[in-house]
Amino acid sequence: MSNEPKSGGPVSDAFLADLAAASRILAEREVVDGFGHVSQRHPTAPDRYFMSRSIAPALVTPDDIIEYTLDNEPCNARGRGSFLERFIHGAIYKARPDVNSVVHSHSPSVIPFGLVSTRMEAMFHNAAFLAQGVPVFDIRQKFGATNMLVCDDVKGEALAACMGACNVAMMRAHGSVACGPNLQVAVFRAVYTEVNARVQHWAAALSGGAPLASLDTEEGELADLTNQGAGMRAWELWRQQVRDTVNW
Repeated sequence: MSNEPKSGGPVSDAFLADLAAASRILAEREVVDGFGHVSQRHPTAPDRYFMSRSIAPALVTPDDIIEYTLDNEPCNARGRGSFLERFIHGAIYKARPDVNSVVHSHSPSVIPFGLVSTRMEAMFHNAAFLAQGVPVFDIRQKFGATNMLVCDDVKGEALAACMGACNVAMMRAHGSVACGPNLQVAVFRAVYTEVNARVQHWAAALSGGAPLASLDTEEGELADLTNQGAGMRAWELWRQQVRDTVNW
């Protein structure tokens, strides 16, 4: 008899296919490379979530998806390995009932904002979700010298606490986390966090040190509300591009 936790119940083939496609979309958009992961909360059992086995995101298929408890225990591993940093996902789902999808990435333009005093700002309307602020999680403040990985529940809880109610958090000398009310929004936010970072680098170089005319909090709230619907256009494009290369 298996000692694995019980499943929260079956999900559709389309659910698993979209989650696998999300990994490939993030790789194609250069948000993840051989590392990084995306998860999605169970649609009818909020104490469960799904994420691929430990594999490069561009290679993920629906057969690679594993179901987890919010304590990050696999329900159906069947010998498949798990990501060491799955604790990021379980901790955020526990802390944020409003979140149904989480992306962890090391996108290169974003990483510098976890290393300097300059904070990421919302540079344009597609990155409006950043206007509420982007906190920086510095793992050494609570845990001292580590391998930089959020590889247990305590570190995951500390990251989730630092993130608070924000949509994105930096991870000093590591990467970032983006989340959303659904898979499509989380992927959109992860992609446009990377794009926004590039734009901010360019704008700062052009400004000569002058303040940037970034979105304020009210503008961010209004634009993000629109984007959560209009952003589906981007998802539909990216999802179709995956369908053009695989038969799921």
